Amino acid sequence: MEPDPTDPRQVEGVLNPATVQSPDGTLHLFPRLVAEHNVSRIGRARVVFDGGVPSGVVDLEIALDADRGWERGTEHGGVEDPRITTIPDLGVHVMSYVAFGPLGPKPALAVSTDGESWRRLGPLQFEYDDALDTDLNLFPNKDVVFFPEVVPDPQGAPSFALLHRPMWDFGFVRSSERPPLPTGVPDDRASIWISYVPVADAMQDLSALVRPRGHRFVAGPEFAWEALKIGAGPAPLRVPEGWLLLHHGVTGDVGESAFVPHAFDVNYVVGAMLLDADDPSHVLARTSEPLLTPETAEETAGTVANVVFPTAIERIGDEHFVFYGAADTRISVARLVRTAD
Repeated sequence: MEPDPTDPRQVEGVLNPATVQSPDGTLHLFPRLVAEHNVSRIGRARVVFDGGVPSGVVDLEIALDADRGWERGTEHGGVEDPRITTIPDLGVHVMSYVAFGPLGPKPALAVSTDGESWRRLGPLQFEYDDALDTDLNLFPNKDVVFFPEVVPDPQGAPSFALLHRPMWDFGFVRSSERPPLPTGVPDDRASIWISYVPVADAMQDLSALVRPRGHRFVAGPEFAWEALKIGAGPAPLRVPEGWLLLHHGVTGDVGESAFVPHAFDVNYVVGAMLLDADDPSHVLARTSEPLLTPETAEETAGTVANVVFPTAIERIGDEHFVFYGAADTRISVARLVRTAD
């Protein structure tokens, strides 16, 4: 998918999509549409195929607009970078997205039973944990994505879990202040965390999904190709060995502010890690080299050059396809191939 310069809703790019597949196999793409001045909304379009491979979209409409005050920033704002997880135990699709409002990026949720109409649950409100010696709600947060199945929390209680990426950065509101890190966190680079919602709470009231608890660090930058930061990609994929999580790794420099993408001089690549099925806060293994790097003209030139940013995985026939943002301008797709041991 390329931006249509005649459509004011997407003149600055289409990127970082979510997906929903209906029972009859119809696949819909939910791209972030960027209008002038970096104002975003979330679209919905039907994917068309060529020989079983996703090749384009038709029937673009708006799925979620920035029509709440807390979603609208002054010079950069809107609803951004959706991930959608279908959770059969709840009977809903859960959309996590970034609400870029007056105080910067905050994660929020919306739910749908049909993948067409969406009901906001509101911004995430992380439960206070005194052991962390901080309040996660003070910080910008991105890359929120739910697991599609019930998983055990660290105490073994059945839970709906979500990954997220808090940023220890007050730059959007208090650029001169360096916030203290949570207890036991020695590294201020953006990393992947996990939080949990008890199954019983969510079954009784879906709004419980916006009140996660039991926050734990999962993984931070480890290799040279992810030296600046990492973040979760699509919803984790269940494989025999555990949970396969694609993630982005970033190198380079974001300049004076992490919230002004046009100033970035960065390189985004895709890696993977395997999370324990019995305790998804535990990493069993991770790739020492990236699986996908910016190579094509579509990935190396755009609003932010040299970016591949995975946000959705869908099984189509006997294959899995990964949808990703390319250079913060367009949307591409790649096959996810399991190689021999």
